[in-house]
Formats: sequence, C-alpha cells, structure tokens
Amino acid sequence: MPTYTSDLPKMAAPARAARARLKAQSLDAGIRRIRSRLEESWLETRQAGPLFYRREAGRTRALLAGIDERFQKLVAEKVDPVFGRYRDELASADADPATGAYERQLNRCIAAAAVSITAAVGAIVYPPLVIVTLGTALYSTGVIFRNGYQAIVRERRLRMDVMGSLYFIGLFCGGYLIPGAFSLVAYYIGEKLVLVTQDRSRKTMSEVFRQQPKTVWKHAGGADIEVPFESVRAGDSLVFQAGDVIPVDGIVIEGAAMVDQHLLTGESEPVEKGAGDPVLTATMMVSGRAVVRVEKTGEETVAAQIGAILNKTASYQASVVSKGERLADRSVAPSLALALVALPLSGYQSMVTILGSAIGLNIRLTAPIALLNFLNASATQGILVKDGRSLELLRDVDTVVFDKTGTLTLDELQAAQVHTLPGIDADTVVMQAAAAEHRQTHPIAKAILTEARRRGLTVPEADNADYRVGFGLSVRLDGHWIRVGSARFMADEQVPIPDSFQELLMTSREEANSLVMVAVDSVLHGAIELRPTLRPEAHLVVTELRRRKLDVCIVSGDHEQPTRRIAAKLGISRYFYDTLPAGKAAIVKELQREGRSVCFVGDGINDTIALKSAHVSISLRGSSTAATDTAQIVFMSQSLSQLPLLFDLARDLENNMNAGAFAAISQGVVIIGGAMFGVVGIVGGTVIWLASLFAGLGLAMRPVRKHAQSEIGVR
Repeated sequence: MPTYTSDLPKMAAPARAARARLKAQSLDAGIRRIRSRLEESWLETRQAGPLFYRREAGRTRALLAGIDERFQKLVAEKVDPVFGRYRDELASADADPATGAYERQLNRCIAAAAVSITAAVGAIVYPPLVIVTLGTALYSTGVIFRNGYQAIVRERRLRMDVMGSLYFIGLFCGGYLIPGAFSLVAYYIGEKLVLVTQDRSRKTMSEVFRQQPKTVWKHAGGADIEVPFESVRAGDSLVFQAGDVIPVDGIVIEGAAMVDQHLLTGESEPVEKGAGDPVLTATMMVSGRAVVRVEKTGEETVAAQIGAILNKTASYQASVVSKGERLADRSVAPSLALALVALPLSGYQSMVTILGSAIGLNIRLTAPIALLNFLNASATQGILVKDGRSLELLRDVDTVVFDKTGTLTLDELQAAQVHTLPGIDADTVVMQAAAAEHRQTHPIAKAILTEARRRGLTVPEADNADYRVGFGLSVRLDGHWIRVGSARFMADEQVPIPDSFQELLMTSREEANSLVMVAVDSVLHGAIELRPTLRPEAHLVVTELRRRKLDVCIVSGDHEQPTRRIAAKLGISRYFYDTLPAGKAAIVKELQREGRSVCFVGDGINDTIALKSAHVSISLRGSSTAATDTAQIVFMSQSLSQLPLLFDLARDLENNMNAGAFAAISQGVVIIGGAMFGVVGIVGGTVIWLASLFAGLGLAMRPVRKHAQSEIGVR
C-alpha cells in the first residue's frame, strides 16, 4: 500500500506560533494597561489621600457624636430622674456649660464602668474578655487620673481623687478586676450625685430683663405708634397705661398715674406720678395714663446697675464645700500613710485594701443622696431649695434678718384710722369714699371697700363718675359731688385743706402710710389713713424662731416710725430703717463681722444685693423675678409659716449626715485595722464597704419616710 505523508503539521506550526505571539502581545498590553491604571490610581490616592482620610475621619466623628447625643438623651430621659434631675425644671437656673460637659463625661464613664463589670464577670468563663474589661476601665479612670493630677500638680493638695487614682492602679496591676469595676461604678455614681445637688441656679441680675416687652407704644407726631422695644433710645417718648410694666428710666411729661414700685424701692403703696416726676424700670402702672420721656434704657437703668453690683459681689455659696467632700479630703492623708506602712508589714494586698477603704468615697456617695432626699422632702412641703448647700449652711444660722415691706407685710393696704372734721361721722366718710371707689380695683380702692364691709355699711350707687387719672376721682351722689383722692387732687379741685390735716399729711408720710382725702363738693369731710397689712403668720413665725434661740432683725427702706411699729408688734428689739439697697447688704456684712451667720428673707429687687451677701437667702413665690432668681430658697406657698419647718429640716439633715459620717468612718476603721493585721483582703474590704454603703443608704432614705406626710406650716 502506498504511504501518504501529510503536510498539515508543517503548515499549522507557523500559524500556532503567530497566534501565540499575538496572545503574548495582547497579554503584555493588558498587563501594561492594568499596571498603568494601578499607577494612576496609586497616584490619585496618594494625591487625594489626606483629603479622603480627613473626610472619613470627619464622618466617623459625626457618627460617634450622633451616637453620644442619643446616649446622653437616653440618660437625661430615663436615668437622670432617678438622681432627682427633674428638680431642675422647678428652679430658674441655667447650668454652667463647663459643668454640663463634665456631667456628659461622667455619663460616659458610668456606662463604660458598667460594661467593665459585665466583661470582668464574663472573663471568668471567657478569659479574652479581660481586654474589654481593661479597655473600659482605663477609659473610665481617665477622669480620676486627670483630677488626681490636677490636685497634686496644680492645687498642690491631697484630695480623694489622688487616693482613688492610686487605688485603681493597684487594683488593675494586681489583677483585681471585678472589685475594681464595682468601685468604678460606685465612684462615678457618687460624682454624679454630688454634681446633681450642686447649685444650678446662677442667673445674673441682667437676666431679669429677658422679660422686657417686645414692643412699646411710642408717642411721636401727635400719634401713638407701636415700635420694637430694642429700637427705643434716650429722648424718645413712650406711652404707658394701667397694667403696663415700665421697662425704662424716664420722666413723666404728660398725664398722671399711680405707679407700684415696691419691688424696686420697697415703698408699700402706689406712688402718684405726674408731669416732671421720675419713673423707674421694672415698676408697674396701677392706674392712669402717662407719656414718659426716656432717659435710660437697658444697662443704664437703675435695676441694671443693681445687677452690675450683684455680678461683682463675691458669692458666698460658691466658696462653700459640702461636708461630705471635706471629710473625704481629710481622710486621704492618713489613709495614704497607713497604706505605705502596710506594704512592708502585711504585703501588697493590704496596701491596696487600705487605699480602697473608701471613707471619703462612702460619704461622697451617701451624703448627696441624703441631701437630695431632704431637698425632695422640702419640695413636698412647698419649699423650693435651689442650692442644696443652703440647707447645710442653715444649720449654722443664728440671725434671721427680715425685709419689712412685702416680706413681713402684705401688698394689701388696710384702714388704720379714719380722720374727720368736727361734726362729721367716720362711717359717713368711709361710706362716701366706698361709693366713689366701688367699681375700682386698685389697692387703695380695695382697702376702702374692705373697711366699709367691716363696718357693715351699705354702699350707695353713684353716677356721673369723673375720674381724674392717677390722683383721684369725682362721682355724683344725691345731688352732690363726692371727691376722693390725694392732697394734690384736692388742690386741683380747689378744696381747701385745714392746717390740722396738713400736719396729718406730714405724719402719715413719716409713717409710710397713705392718706386718702374725702370731700363733698368743695368741703373736706375727712381722710382715711391706710397702712400696709402685717402678715397674719408673722408673729407666730417670729415666736418659733426665738424658741429655736435665733436672733431676729428687721431692715427697711421706710422711715423709723413704721419700722419701729412693726418691730414692736412682733417683739423685735433690733431694727434698721431708711436703708438703701446697698445699705441692706452692708447691714448683713456688719452682722457677719460680728461673727453671726445670717439668713436674709426678702422679696424685692432692692433686696437682691443683701440676698446675695447673706449666708442663706430666702424669698417668696410672687416676689420680684430678681429676688426669686437670687434667693437660694423660695417658699412656694407665699407664706412665712414654712420658715420654722425649714430650720427643722436643716437640723434633721445635720443629724442624718453625722450618722452617715459615723457609719462611713466606722467601716473605714474596720477595713484599715483588718488590713494592717492581714485578716481583711481586697475582696473582704469590698464586702465590708458595700455593707456600710447599704447602711448609709438606709440613713439617707430616712427623710423620705419622716417628712413625706408632714403638713405645711409651723409644727
């Protein structure tokens, strides 16, 4: 058979080689393209890297900030009420921004310490959780270490934070994770409670003007135009009517009015204001209509100047440290000394146990809880204690100073005496005045109508009222004109005033009383003398204070006669009169220089400097905004009858805190003594401390049970 030889392999070989070369070339081109792209991407990343990383870091920070904000909101809504934070809604105080930032950090530390406890317990079963325990513990102890560093380096004194720092270092270096985590939680709870009970009511007097009206009526071109208050300048003319609060200092250039200015000046009754008379900011128009030329606005007004004085006055309460903190700091030096002695005698564990004896920590935890419960107990009695330290300070008070007008007396006026001319009956004068005033609502009208009812008089209906705004009014009754008003009004009506009544006018002014003239036609019939009403509870309150061995004083801007009269009624021998606002503060400081601890009770803007200067300051709800903002304590029932109860609360607080301090010191002695002899270790010391803590908490809860059912008033 013939043999056939194929030429296909010879023909296919070059083709395969060509295809292989093409593939290799294509692969090389692809690799070059990939390499080029990688190089371009690397160059782009290298150029845009910092921006990229900054952008990503910003996003991470924003994410963490959002998580933290939600966490802080959760704490504020769910956890803070447990600490009594709901009280902040009652107080008119703004939190310090620095304090707010510190508290937010405390919230984070409490959460981290709680995680540390869980991880430490879990590490018994799953050892890698030790890393979580140490990480969260190190984060939590950051605040303690920072405070300890500040105490040693900057303040150069031993504080509880120094011993706390050494204690936690000893715990974690020795591997005592669970006791360390529990101690961290307890430490930060104590810090949180101390922070909550501190003063959050630090408004300055300038904040009184936050409630200034948004608009006022400006008199220009013969018309009244409503303009924004911030546009008012000196020289403008503003129109005010009954019920308006005057937000400027100025001069009345037209009209007449009765102005209530007792919150600013201490004067008990409305004052007549006519053309040429000055008016002051923060006073109120009781009746009438007046055009006022503006002289001072804003920071130049009298009330704002009083605020400036207050801002410069050193706050006594800011320099007071709570008893718990003082005892805590005093325990540091001896505890450190004993810990150093225990190291060579009993070993490392004994040293750490003594460092954790926590005498100070226990007091710092239980004392604020006790204080908070006393604050809550006082709140149930209608006593708003805005500064927790004021209850501690109240225990040392030996002198109570009352402002007279508005504090010992009511804003209401009462008829002190009816003066008549010969042949005129007193009931007739009161009936005539009541007939003229029966449709009026100002304090003078109320006092006259009350006196008519007390006398059992039937008040006839008058007509044709001719009301002269501010000074008095005329009404027609049985064919005669009954005129009731001030001496100025009688002069305007051409009603002559006898010399005997001229002397009476001078006497009434000296006694800070109002004299309301009553005339028929053009003949004066008599006058009704009105004086402030003494609070019905004042005498009993003063008696109760004296029973507690407290000295009582009165200070007033009124003349000597009315001040002496009130003091005599209350059995008070020491009083001060004709006193300006700064003078009231000077009296408080003079009493303090005598070695007295002073509690000042006041209600007006003119009392605020004295309120700020006193060791303890008290005001009543319904007083001026300045007084209630400045005072550490506010009686919500608007009655002085709560004052003796307040002193009882302060006494009970002292006894409670002394008992808590004894319990804390006792457990410290037991732990330190046991550690020195090697019979109490870290775990045993922690158990003893917890037992003492529960006992301290039981003492701290006593005011809730004791005062929850107490009745408001003098006991």
